[in-house]
Amino acid sequence: MVYLGRSYRRGSGLADRAVKTLDVCPFHRNHSNMRSTLGPRSGAHAFRAMRFALDPNNKQRGALASHAGAARYAYNLGLEWLIDAIERRRLGADESVPNAAAMHLRWNRWKRDPANGAGWWSNNSKCVYQEAFRDLEHAFNSFVASRRARPHGKRFGFPRFKCKGRGCDRFRLSGVFHVGKRWVQLPNLGRIRVHEDASKFMTHLKSGRARITTATITRQADRWYVNFRVVRTKRVPERRTGGAVIGVDVGINALATLSNGELVVGPKALAASLHKLRRLSKAHSRKRLKSLNRRRSAQKLARCYARISSVRLDHLHKLSTYLAKNHAQIVIEDLSVQGMMSNRRLARSIADAGWAELFAMLEYKCRWYGSSLIKASRWFASTRTCSSCGVIKDSLPLAVRVFDCAACGLTLDRDLNAAKNLAQWPKVAASASETQNACRGNVRPGPRRADPDEAGTEQSIGDIRLGAQRTSVGLQTDSIGPNEGRVASGI
Repeated sequence: MVYLGRSYRRGSGLADRAVKTLDVCPFHRNHSNMRSTLGPRSGAHAFRAMRFALDPNNKQRGALASHAGAARYAYNLGLEWLIDAIERRRLGADESVPNAAAMHLRWNRWKRDPANGAGWWSNNSKCVYQEAFRDLEHAFNSFVASRRARPHGKRFGFPRFKCKGRGCDRFRLSGVFHVGKRWVQLPNLGRIRVHEDASKFMTHLKSGRARITTATITRQADRWYVNFRVVRTKRVPERRTGGAVIGVDVGINALATLSNGELVVGPKALAASLHKLRRLSKAHSRKRLKSLNRRRSAQKLARCYARISSVRLDHLHKLSTYLAKNHAQIVIEDLSVQGMMSNRRLARSIADAGWAELFAMLEYKCRWYGSSLIKASRWFASTRTCSSCGVIKDSLPLAVRVFDCAACGLTLDRDLNAAKNLAQWPKVAASASETQNACRGNVRPGPRRADPDEAGTEQSIGDIRLGAQRTSVGLQTDSIGPNEGRVASGI
Protein backbone atom coordinates (compact mmCIF):
# COMPACT_ATOMS: atom_id res chain seq x y z
CA MET A 1 0.00 0.00 0.00
CA VAL A 2 2.75 2.44 0.89
CA TYR A 3 4.58 1.58 -2.30
CA LEU A 4 1.54 2.38 -4.39
CA GLY A 5 1.08 5.69 -2.60
CA ARG A 6 4.67 6.75 -3.23
CA SER A 7 4.49 5.69 -6.86
CA TYR A 8 1.42 7.83 -7.42
CA ARG A 9 3.02 10.82 -5.74
CA ARG A 10 6.16 10.63 -7.82
CA GLY A 11 4.19 10.52 -11.04
CA SER A 12 5.74 7.25 -12.22
CA GLY A 13 2.92 6.60 -14.68
CA LEU A 14 0.47 4.76 -12.46
CA ALA A 15 -1.49 7.96 -11.95
CA ASP A 16 -1.73 8.54 -15.71
CA ARG A 17 -2.91 4.99 -16.30
CA ALA A 18 -5.41 5.36 -13.48
CA VAL A 19 -6.90 8.43 -15.11
CA LYS A 20 -7.18 6.64 -18.45
CA THR A 21 -9.15 3.81 -16.85
CA LEU A 22 -11.82 6.19 -15.56
CA ASP A 23 -14.73 6.49 -17.97
CA VAL A 24 -16.07 9.57 -16.23
CA CYS A 25 -14.77 11.63 -13.38
CA PRO A 26 -16.10 9.85 -10.26
CA PHE A 27 -16.28 13.00 -8.17
CA HIS A 28 -18.67 15.21 -10.05
CA ARG A 29 -18.91 18.84 -9.00
CA ASN A 30 -22.67 18.64 -8.55
CA HIS A 31 -22.37 15.74 -6.13
CA SER A 32 -24.07 16.45 -2.81
CA ASN A 33 -20.82 15.88 -0.92
CA MET A 34 -19.19 18.73 -2.79
CA ARG A 35 -21.55 21.31 -1.29
CA SER A 36 -18.68 23.04 0.51
CA THR A 37 -17.14 24.08 -2.82
CA LEU A 38 -20.33 25.21 -4.52
CA GLY A 39 -21.49 28.80 -4.69
CA PRO A 40 -24.71 30.12 -3.19
CA ARG A 41 -27.89 28.64 -4.61
CA SER A 42 -29.53 32.05 -4.77
CA GLY A 43 -28.17 35.13 -6.43
CA ALA A 44 -29.27 37.16 -3.39
CA HIS A 45 -26.68 35.48 -1.14
CA ALA A 46 -22.91 35.34 -1.12
CA PHE A 47 -20.25 33.47 0.80
CA ARG A 48 -17.86 35.23 3.16
CA ALA A 49 -15.21 33.99 5.57
CA MET A 50 -14.79 35.27 9.14
CA ARG A 51 -11.53 34.45 10.92
CA PHE A 52 -10.88 34.63 14.65
CA ALA A 53 -7.83 33.73 16.74
CA LEU A 54 -8.77 31.23 19.45
CA ASP A 55 -7.55 31.43 23.05
CA PRO A 56 -8.00 27.85 24.31
CA ASN A 57 -6.88 26.44 27.64
CA ASN A 58 -4.61 23.39 27.90
CA LYS A 59 -7.49 20.91 27.87
CA GLN A 60 -9.02 22.54 24.80
CA ARG A 61 -5.65 22.56 23.05
CA GLY A 62 -5.47 18.80 23.53
CA ALA A 63 -8.99 18.40 22.12
CA LEU A 64 -8.15 20.54 19.08
CA ALA A 65 -4.99 18.51 18.42
CA SER A 66 -7.00 15.28 18.79
CA HIS A 67 -9.53 16.45 16.19
CA ALA A 68 -6.72 17.43 13.80
CA GLY A 69 -5.12 13.99 14.22
CA ALA A 70 -8.46 12.25 13.62
CA ALA A 71 -8.96 14.21 10.39
CA ARG A 72 -5.45 13.26 9.25
CA TYR A 73 -6.06 9.58 10.08
CA ALA A 74 -9.37 9.48 8.16
CA TYR A 75 -7.79 11.20 5.17
CA ASN A 76 -4.91 8.70 5.00
CA LEU A 77 -7.24 5.73 5.46
CA GLY A 78 -9.53 6.97 2.68
CA LEU A 79 -6.51 7.46 0.44
CA GLU A 80 -5.50 3.83 0.99
CA TRP A 81 -8.98 2.69 0.00
CA LEU A 82 -8.89 4.98 -3.03
CA ILE A 83 -5.53 3.64 -4.23
CA ASP A 84 -6.71 0.03 -3.79
CA ALA A 85 -9.84 0.71 -5.83
CA ILE A 86 -7.89 2.40 -8.63
CA GLU A 87 -5.36 -0.44 -8.77
CA ARG A 88 -8.06 -3.12 -8.92
CA ARG A 89 -9.89 -1.14 -11.59
CA ARG A 90 -6.68 -0.89 -13.59
CA LEU A 91 -6.28 -4.67 -13.40
CA GLY A 92 -9.72 -5.16 -14.94
CA ALA A 93 -12.06 -5.39 -11.95
CA ASP A 94 -15.54 -3.95 -12.42
CA GLU A 95 -15.33 -1.55 -9.48
CA SER A 96 -16.06 2.13 -9.22
CA VAL A 97 -13.81 4.58 -7.47
CA PRO A 98 -15.35 5.40 -4.06
CA ASN A 99 -16.56 8.90 -3.38
CA ALA A 100 -16.87 10.61 -0.01
CA ALA A 101 -20.27 9.08 0.76
CA ALA A 102 -19.02 5.55 0.03
CA MET A 103 -15.91 6.13 2.15
CA HIS A 104 -18.01 7.34 5.05
CA LEU A 105 -20.27 4.28 4.90
CA ARG A 106 -17.23 2.03 4.88
CA TRP A 107 -15.75 3.98 7.77
CA ASN A 108 -18.89 3.44 9.87
CA ARG A 109 -18.43 -0.31 9.50
CA TRP A 110 -14.65 -0.24 9.81
CA LYS A 111 -14.47 1.79 13.03
CA ARG A 112 -16.63 -0.70 14.97
CA ASP A 113 -14.36 -3.64 14.24
CA PRO A 114 -12.19 -4.20 17.37
CA ALA A 115 -9.43 -5.67 15.22
CA ASN A 116 -8.81 -2.26 13.63
CA GLY A 117 -8.03 -0.60 16.96
CA ALA A 118 -10.09 2.51 16.31
CA GLY A 119 -11.94 2.67 19.61
CA TRP A 120 -10.86 6.28 20.05
CA TRP A 121 -13.09 7.52 17.23
CA SER A 122 -15.92 8.59 19.59
CA ASN A 123 -13.65 11.12 21.34
CA ASN A 124 -13.94 13.43 18.33
CA SER A 125 -16.81 14.92 16.39
CA LYS A 126 -18.24 12.78 13.61
CA CYS A 127 -18.00 15.79 11.28
CA VAL A 128 -14.20 15.53 11.32
CA TYR A 129 -14.22 12.19 9.49
CA GLN A 130 -16.93 13.21 7.04
CA GLU A 131 -15.18 16.42 6.04
CA ALA A 132 -11.82 14.62 5.71
CA PHE A 133 -13.35 12.26 3.14
CA ARG A 134 -14.83 15.25 1.31
CA ASP A 135 -11.44 16.91 1.22
CA LEU A 136 -9.97 13.74 -0.29
CA GLU A 137 -12.79 13.64 -2.82
CA HIS A 138 -12.12 17.20 -3.86
CA ALA A 139 -8.34 16.59 -4.09
CA PHE A 140 -8.75 13.56 -6.35
CA ASN A 141 -11.36 15.33 -8.48
CA SER A 142 -8.97 18.25 -9.00
CA PHE A 143 -6.19 15.82 -9.96
CA VAL A 144 -8.32 14.07 -12.60
CA ALA A 145 -9.61 17.36 -14.01
CA SER A 146 -6.13 18.84 -14.29
CA ARG A 147 -4.80 15.77 -16.11
CA ARG A 148 -7.61 15.90 -18.64
CA ALA A 149 -7.21 19.66 -19.13
CA ARG A 150 -3.54 19.48 -20.09
CA PRO A 151 -1.66 21.41 -21.29
CA HIS A 152 -3.88 24.28 -20.10
CA GLY A 153 -5.08 24.96 -16.60
CA LYS A 154 -3.54 24.63 -13.16
CA ARG A 155 -1.81 21.33 -12.48
CA PHE A 156 -2.70 19.27 -9.41
CA GLY A 157 -0.82 16.20 -8.28
CA PHE A 158 -2.23 12.97 -6.95
CA PRO A 159 -3.34 13.22 -3.28
CA ARG A 160 -0.53 12.45 -0.87
CA PHE A 161 -0.51 10.93 2.59
CA LYS A 162 -0.41 13.39 5.46
CA CYS A 163 2.25 13.13 8.14
CA LYS A 164 2.08 14.34 11.72
CA GLY A 165 4.34 17.30 12.34
CA ARG A 166 4.52 18.24 8.66
CA GLY A 167 2.08 20.51 6.99
CA CYS A 168 -0.77 22.42 8.59
CA ASP A 169 -2.99 20.84 11.25
CA ARG A 170 -6.55 21.53 10.23
CA PHE A 171 -10.04 20.06 10.36
CA ARG A 172 -13.54 21.18 9.45
CA LEU A 173 -16.77 21.01 11.43
CA SER A 174 -20.40 21.38 10.46
CA GLY A 175 -23.50 21.63 12.60
CA VAL A 176 -24.72 24.25 15.07
CA PHE A 177 -22.44 27.12 16.01
CA HIS A 178 -22.86 29.93 18.52
CA VAL A 179 -20.88 33.16 18.73
CA GLY A 180 -20.61 35.53 21.66
CA LYS A 181 -18.73 38.73 22.26
CA ARG A 182 -15.53 36.99 23.30
CA TRP A 183 -16.21 33.30 22.63
CA VAL A 184 -17.32 30.78 20.03
CA GLN A 185 -19.05 27.47 20.63
CA LEU A 186 -18.06 24.58 18.35
CA PRO A 187 -19.61 21.09 18.10
CA ASN A 188 -18.05 18.61 20.55
CA LEU A 189 -15.46 21.21 21.60
CA GLY A 190 -17.65 23.52 23.61
CA ARG A 191 -17.11 27.19 24.28
CA ILE A 192 -13.66 28.57 23.45
CA ARG A 193 -12.47 32.11 24.07
CA VAL A 194 -11.31 34.29 21.17
CA HIS A 195 -8.82 37.16 21.15
CA GLU A 196 -10.88 39.56 19.00
CA ASP A 197 -14.20 41.20 19.73
CA ALA A 198 -16.90 39.31 17.80
CA SER A 199 -19.81 41.63 18.67
CA LYS A 200 -20.38 42.82 15.11
CA PHE A 201 -20.38 39.28 13.74
CA MET A 202 -22.74 38.19 16.54
CA THR A 203 -25.15 40.99 15.60
CA HIS A 204 -25.28 39.83 11.96
CA LEU A 205 -26.03 36.27 13.07
CA LYS A 206 -28.83 37.29 15.43
CA SER A 207 -30.45 39.55 12.84
CA GLY A 208 -30.54 36.73 10.28
CA ARG A 209 -28.39 38.55 7.74
CA ALA A 210 -25.69 35.86 8.05
CA ARG A 211 -25.63 32.13 8.73
CA ILE A 212 -22.65 29.87 9.49
CA THR A 213 -22.38 26.75 7.33
CA THR A 214 -19.01 25.28 8.31
CA ALA A 215 -16.04 26.10 10.52
CA THR A 216 -12.43 25.27 9.62
CA ILE A 217 -9.97 25.18 12.50
CA THR A 218 -6.28 25.52 11.65
CA ARG A 219 -3.06 25.82 13.61
CA GLN A 220 -0.37 28.28 12.59
CA ALA A 221 2.77 28.04 14.72
CA ASP A 222 1.39 27.62 18.27
CA ARG A 223 -1.87 29.52 17.70
CA TRP A 224 -5.25 28.10 16.67
CA TYR A 225 -7.65 29.94 14.34
CA VAL A 226 -11.27 29.34 13.38
CA ASN A 227 -12.55 30.32 9.93
CA PHE A 228 -16.33 30.50 9.68
CA ARG A 229 -17.84 30.04 6.24
CA VAL A 230 -20.81 32.38 6.25
CA VAL A 231 -23.74 32.75 3.88
CA ARG A 232 -24.94 36.31 4.08
CA THR A 233 -27.37 38.51 2.22
CA LYS A 234 -25.63 40.00 -0.76
CA ARG A 235 -25.28 43.74 -0.62
CA VAL A 236 -25.28 45.06 -4.16
CA PRO A 237 -22.75 47.93 -4.18
CA GLU A 238 -23.40 51.05 -6.19
CA ARG A 239 -21.32 50.77 -9.33
CA ARG A 240 -19.13 53.81 -9.51
CA THR A 241 -19.37 55.63 -12.80
CA GLY A 242 -16.91 58.13 -14.14
CA GLY A 243 -13.96 59.11 -12.05
CA ALA A 244 -10.32 58.91 -12.95
CA VAL A 245 -8.72 55.63 -13.94
CA ILE A 246 -5.72 54.75 -11.80
CA GLY A 247 -2.89 52.53 -12.97
CA VAL A 248 -0.97 50.38 -10.51
CA ASP A 249 2.53 49.25 -11.42
CA VAL A 250 3.96 46.73 -8.97
CA GLY A 251 7.65 46.42 -8.26
CA ILE A 252 10.26 45.10 -5.87
CA ASN A 253 11.85 48.22 -4.34
CA ALA A 254 8.44 49.90 -4.26
CA LEU A 255 5.48 47.55 -3.90
CA ALA A 256 3.13 49.73 -5.95
CA THR A 257 3.50 52.94 -7.94
CA LEU A 258 0.21 54.69 -8.71
CA SER A 259 -0.41 56.82 -11.76
CA ASN A 260 -1.40 59.80 -9.59
CA GLY A 261 2.16 59.99 -8.20
CA GLU A 262 1.71 58.02 -4.99
CA LEU A 263 4.42 55.55 -4.08
CA VAL A 264 3.59 52.64 -1.76
CA VAL A 265 6.65 51.13 -0.12
CA GLY A 266 6.19 47.54 0.99
CA PRO A 267 7.42 46.18 4.33
CA LYS A 268 9.67 43.48 2.80
CA ALA A 269 8.80 41.25 5.72
CA LEU A 270 11.09 38.39 4.75
CA ALA A 271 14.10 40.62 4.10
CA ALA A 272 13.61 42.42 7.43
CA SER A 273 13.50 39.14 9.39
CA LEU A 274 16.00 37.17 7.34
CA HIS A 275 18.84 37.57 9.85
CA LYS A 276 16.69 36.35 12.72
CA LEU A 277 15.32 33.54 10.58
CA ARG A 278 18.82 32.31 9.74
CA ARG A 279 19.88 32.45 13.37
CA LEU A 280 16.85 30.44 14.53
CA SER A 281 17.27 27.92 11.71
CA LYS A 282 20.91 27.35 12.57
CA ALA A 283 20.09 26.94 16.28
CA HIS A 284 17.29 24.50 15.46
CA SER A 285 19.56 22.34 13.29
CA ARG A 286 22.01 21.95 16.19
CA LYS A 287 19.42 20.56 18.62
CA ARG A 288 19.32 16.83 19.25
CA LEU A 289 16.55 14.97 17.41
CA LYS A 290 13.36 14.27 19.36
CA SER A 291 14.54 16.35 22.32
CA LEU A 292 12.55 18.93 24.24
CA ASN A 293 14.97 21.69 23.22
CA ARG A 294 14.45 20.85 19.55
CA ARG A 295 10.70 21.04 20.00
CA ARG A 296 11.01 24.45 21.63
CA SER A 297 13.31 25.73 18.90
CA ALA A 298 10.86 24.50 16.28
CA GLN A 299 8.11 26.55 17.94
CA LYS A 300 10.30 29.67 17.89
CA LEU A 301 11.09 29.13 14.23
CA ALA A 302 7.42 28.62 13.40
CA ARG A 303 6.47 31.82 15.22
CA CYS A 304 9.05 33.73 13.18
CA TYR A 305 7.59 32.41 9.92
CA ALA A 306 4.06 33.19 11.12
CA ARG A 307 4.99 36.77 11.92
CA ILE A 308 6.53 37.28 8.48
CA SER A 309 3.35 36.03 6.85
CA SER A 310 1.12 38.15 9.10
CA VAL A 311 3.08 41.35 8.46
CA ARG A 312 2.94 40.77 4.72
CA LEU A 313 -0.79 40.03 4.63
CA ASP A 314 -1.60 42.98 6.87
CA HIS A 315 0.02 45.43 4.48
CA LEU A 316 -1.54 43.83 1.41
CA HIS A 317 -5.00 44.02 2.97
CA LYS A 318 -4.55 47.70 3.80
CA LEU A 319 -3.31 48.56 0.32
CA SER A 320 -5.99 46.58 -1.54
CA THR A 321 -8.76 48.06 0.62
CA TYR A 322 -7.45 51.57 0.05
CA LEU A 323 -7.38 51.09 -3.71
CA ALA A 324 -10.80 49.43 -3.97
CA LYS A 325 -12.56 51.97 -1.77
CA ASN A 326 -11.13 55.16 -3.25
CA HIS A 327 -10.90 54.47 -7.00
CA ALA A 328 -13.61 53.64 -9.51
CA GLN A 329 -11.35 51.91 -12.05
CA ILE A 330 -8.08 50.15 -11.27
CA VAL A 331 -5.76 48.88 -14.00
CA ILE A 332 -3.11 46.25 -13.25
CA GLU A 333 -0.92 44.08 -15.43
CA ASP A 334 -1.70 40.44 -16.13
CA LEU A 335 1.68 39.22 -14.91
CA SER A 336 2.96 35.64 -14.97
CA VAL A 337 4.28 35.39 -11.44
CA GLN A 338 5.15 31.73 -11.74
CA GLY A 339 7.26 32.40 -14.81
CA MET A 340 9.09 35.27 -13.15
CA MET A 341 9.88 33.15 -10.13
CA SER A 342 12.19 31.11 -12.36
CA ASN A 343 14.71 33.96 -12.16
CA ARG A 344 16.82 32.82 -9.23
CA ARG A 345 18.21 36.31 -8.64
CA LEU A 346 14.77 37.86 -8.19
CA ALA A 347 12.68 34.93 -6.94
CA ARG A 348 13.04 35.73 -3.23
CA SER A 349 12.22 39.41 -3.70
CA ILE A 350 9.24 38.60 -5.89
CA ALA A 351 7.93 36.12 -3.34
CA ASP A 352 8.46 38.66 -0.57
CA ALA A 353 6.57 41.35 -2.48
CA GLY A 354 3.25 39.52 -2.70
CA TRP A 355 2.00 40.69 -6.08
CA ALA A 356 -0.18 37.67 -6.79
CA GLU A 357 -1.81 37.93 -3.38
CA LEU A 358 -2.42 41.64 -3.97
CA PHE A 359 -4.09 40.95 -7.31
CA ALA A 360 -6.30 38.26 -5.76
CA MET A 361 -7.38 40.64 -3.00
CA LEU A 362 -8.18 43.38 -5.50
CA GLU A 363 -10.43 41.04 -7.47
CA TYR A 364 -12.88 40.31 -4.67
CA LYS A 365 -12.60 43.66 -2.91
CA CYS A 366 -13.47 45.52 -6.10
CA ARG A 367 -16.66 43.45 -6.22
CA TRP A 368 -17.37 44.36 -2.60
CA TYR A 369 -16.96 48.11 -3.00
CA GLY A 370 -18.31 48.57 -6.54
CA SER A 371 -15.00 49.27 -8.28
CA SER A 372 -13.86 47.92 -11.63
CA LEU A 373 -10.64 45.94 -11.95
CA ILE A 374 -9.07 45.90 -15.42
CA LYS A 375 -6.16 43.67 -16.36
CA ALA A 376 -3.89 44.98 -19.08
CA SER A 377 -2.31 42.48 -21.43
CA ARG A 378 1.04 41.14 -20.29
CA TRP A 379 2.33 41.95 -23.78
CA PHE A 380 1.53 45.65 -23.36
CA ALA A 381 4.87 47.51 -23.29
CA SER A 382 3.94 49.77 -20.38
CA THR A 383 7.54 50.34 -19.25
CA ARG A 384 9.06 51.05 -22.68
CA THR A 385 6.23 53.28 -23.92
CA CYS A 386 6.37 57.03 -23.41
CA SER A 387 3.30 58.15 -21.47
CA SER A 388 3.38 61.55 -23.21
CA CYS A 389 3.90 60.88 -26.93
CA GLY A 390 3.47 57.08 -27.15
CA VAL A 391 6.86 56.25 -28.68
CA ILE A 392 8.03 52.73 -27.81
CA LYS A 393 11.67 52.15 -27.00
CA ASP A 394 13.46 49.10 -28.34
CA SER A 395 14.75 48.18 -24.89
CA LEU A 396 14.93 49.50 -21.35
CA PRO A 397 17.19 47.50 -19.02
CA LEU A 398 16.04 46.88 -15.49
CA ALA A 399 19.02 48.81 -14.10
CA VAL A 400 17.82 52.02 -15.81
CA ARG A 401 15.40 53.55 -13.31
CA VAL A 402 14.58 56.77 -15.21
CA PHE A 403 12.69 56.88 -18.51
CA ASP A 404 14.09 59.40 -21.00
CA CYS A 405 12.14 59.95 -24.21
CA ALA A 406 14.29 61.09 -27.12
CA ALA A 407 11.22 62.16 -29.14
CA CYS A 408 9.48 64.57 -26.73
CA GLY A 409 12.13 65.00 -24.05
CA LEU A 410 10.07 63.54 -21.20
CA THR A 411 12.11 62.51 -18.17
CA LEU A 412 10.23 60.44 -15.66
CA ASP A 413 10.67 57.64 -13.17
CA ARG A 414 10.23 54.37 -15.07
CA ASP A 415 7.63 52.91 -12.66
CA LEU A 416 5.57 56.09 -12.67
CA ASN A 417 5.73 56.13 -16.47
CA ALA A 418 4.49 52.52 -16.54
CA ALA A 419 1.65 53.36 -14.14
CA LYS A 420 0.55 56.27 -16.35
CA ASN A 421 0.53 53.98 -19.38
CA LEU A 422 -1.58 51.45 -17.48
CA ALA A 423 -4.07 54.20 -16.64
CA GLN A 424 -4.45 54.80 -20.40
CA TRP A 425 -4.95 51.10 -21.14
CA PRO A 426 -8.81 51.16 -21.26
CA LYS A 427 -8.68 53.69 -24.10
CA VAL A 428 -5.97 51.76 -25.91
CA ALA A 429 -7.82 48.46 -25.59
CA ALA A 430 -11.11 49.98 -26.74
CA SER A 431 -9.68 51.64 -29.86
CA ALA A 432 -7.21 48.95 -30.94
CA SER A 433 -8.14 46.17 -33.35
CA GLU A 434 -7.30 42.51 -32.77
CA THR A 435 -3.51 42.46 -32.46
CA GLN A 436 -2.80 39.21 -30.60
CA ASN A 437 -2.05 35.79 -31.96
CA ALA A 438 -3.04 32.46 -30.42
CA CYS A 439 -0.15 32.74 -27.93
CA ARG A 440 -1.31 36.25 -26.91
CA GLY A 441 1.65 37.78 -28.67
CA ASN A 442 1.41 41.19 -30.33
CA VAL A 443 1.32 40.67 -34.10
CA ARG A 444 1.05 44.37 -35.03
CA PRO A 445 3.61 46.16 -32.87
CA GLY A 446 4.75 48.55 -35.57
CA PRO A 447 8.03 48.73 -37.48
CA ARG A 448 11.42 48.62 -35.83
CA ARG A 449 15.02 48.67 -37.04
CA ALA A 450 16.00 45.24 -38.35
CA ASP A 451 19.16 43.40 -37.41
CA PRO A 452 21.97 43.30 -40.02
CA ASP A 453 21.07 39.73 -41.04
CA GLU A 454 17.37 40.59 -41.33
CA ALA A 455 17.40 43.57 -43.66
CA GLY A 456 14.03 44.46 -45.08
CA THR A 457 12.02 42.63 -42.41
CA GLU A 458 9.89 43.78 -39.54
CA GLN A 459 10.04 42.10 -36.14
CA SER A 460 7.62 41.94 -33.23
CA ILE A 461 8.77 43.68 -30.16
CA GLY A 462 8.55 41.27 -27.23
CA ASP A 463 7.99 42.65 -23.78
CA ILE A 464 9.57 40.95 -20.80
CA ARG A 465 8.08 41.99 -17.51
CA LEU A 466 8.42 41.03 -13.88
CA GLY A 467 5.75 39.03 -11.96
CA ALA A 468 4.38 38.48 -8.44
CA GLN A 469 3.73 36.56 -5.24
CA ARG A 470 3.71 38.05 -1.66
CA THR A 471 4.58 41.07 0.73
CA SER A 472 3.26 43.58 3.41
CA VAL A 473 3.27 46.03 6.45
CA GLY A 474 2.22 49.63 7.20
CA LEU A 475 1.01 51.70 4.26
CA GLN A 476 3.64 54.29 3.32
CA THR A 477 3.28 56.63 0.37
CA ASP A 478 5.47 59.24 -1.22
CA SER A 479 4.43 61.79 -3.78
CA ILE A 480 6.19 61.83 -7.14
CA GLY A 481 5.89 64.81 -9.38
CA PRO A 482 4.60 64.15 -12.91
CA ASN A 483 7.72 65.41 -14.65
CA GLU A 484 10.42 64.95 -12.05
CA GLY A 485 13.54 63.44 -13.52
CA ARG A 486 14.75 61.83 -10.34
CA VAL A 487 14.65 58.38 -8.87
CA ALA A 488 11.95 58.26 -6.19
CA SER A 489 12.87 57.17 -2.68
CA GLY A 490 12.45 53.48 -2.24
CA ILE A 491 12.76 52.63 -5.93
